[in-house]
Amino acid sequence: MSKRYYLFSILIAVSLILAACGGASKAPDVCAENPDETVCAVIEEGSTIKIGYAGPMAGDYSAFGIDISNAGMLAAEDAGEFEGFAFELLVEDTQGSGEGGASVANLYVSDPDVVAIAGHTFSGSTAAAIPIYNEARLPMLSPSATRADLTEGDQDVFNRIPFTDDLQGQFAAEYLYNVLGVTKLAVMHDGDAYGKGVAEKVQEVFTSLGGEVVAVEAVTPGETDYSAVLTDIGASDPEAIYYGGYYPECAVVAQGMPVAGMEDVILFSDDGSYGEAFIELAGENSEGVYAATGAPLESAAKAEFDAYYESVYGDPPGAISTFTWHGYDVVDALVQAIKSVAILGDDGNLYIPREALVAAVNGLEGYQGLTGVLTCNGGECNASGPSFQVVQDGAWVIP
Repeated sequence: MSKRYYLFSILIAVSLILAACGGASKAPDVCAENPDETVCAVIEEGSTIKIGYAGPMAGDYSAFGIDISNAGMLAAEDAGEFEGFAFELLVEDTQGSGEGGASVANLYVSDPDVVAIAGHTFSGSTAAAIPIYNEARLPMLSPSATRADLTEGDQDVFNRIPFTDDLQGQFAAEYLYNVLGVTKLAVMHDGDAYGKGVAEKVQEVFTSLGGEVVAVEAVTPGETDYSAVLTDIGASDPEAIYYGGYYPECAVVAQGMPVAGMEDVILFSDDGSYGEAFIELAGENSEGVYAATGAPLESAAKAEFDAYYESVYGDPPGAISTFTWHGYDVVDALVQAIKSVAILGDDGNLYIPREALVAAVNGLEGYQGLTGVLTCNGGECNASGPSFQVVQDGAWVIP
């Protein structure tokens, strides 16, 4: 840990309790008896301890990947050296797709010096990658993959720190019905694992509250005109539209609503649409749009991080996505887990038993990060829910 974040050093020192702390003393014996790379990572003297980040780094959704990896780079820098070994964050582009996610996962498992994964970013990419990492015994800690079922199935390597789509959908439906007073809702989504999943949860909960869902429509990501769909939705006379998906398509929806005669209809979206990128794309039509955000509460540590992040990258954290702070926390938490199980061998190499590291990440408890106190239970490491903000005078604000 560098000297930069004094508050972080204190918080982590007193709050990080990892279930596998006792495993480190046996690392040389375990690795000597099981030289298979899926059992033990041997980091040779002079090499770095590698953590892999996987997310969209180019194209329409690159704001997420750039923002999260920027924060992760700061965490790797702050990690300093452990037993003479530096930490390195590798960054690979998944293009936000399942195919890209599987490709990056195969690349990372082929590198024996990669010991943990900070990712993936999108749910579809994550779902494709989980079986690959599970077989190779690489623990995952995602900053942003929220599809509810990702923690299920025959695997035990996936963990995440954001709230799930189910929780986000529930909170959004309750906010629409109870706070904004919406009784007639149209639902749109992009057909993707994330957008469709959260939209379906909104529809389910909104109906259970007594609201009426007057239209449900899917759009094709990447298109720049949804006028036909919006015209059909307008005919159903909704009081609000809920859009499940990401900011590029949500901006297209926002721009098309006035043309379809829905100037007075509320547009409400998820955390995939939150950020300055949406406002830039939607322009004046972003005004009055609501979105979920996982931005953490203010704290002294957050303020210190925010100032340094902006000094390095030029933009304040959270400007282009809601997951900046999550990006820092996942890398830092993985670093702490690695330190808890790794041991320096007599030969100068660093030994990291993979099962002990999987257990350490799965057993994360009481970690005080920028996003709050994180404790992993069955892959879910964050018990908090989303908050909501609205665009007013060209900026996201708390209503």
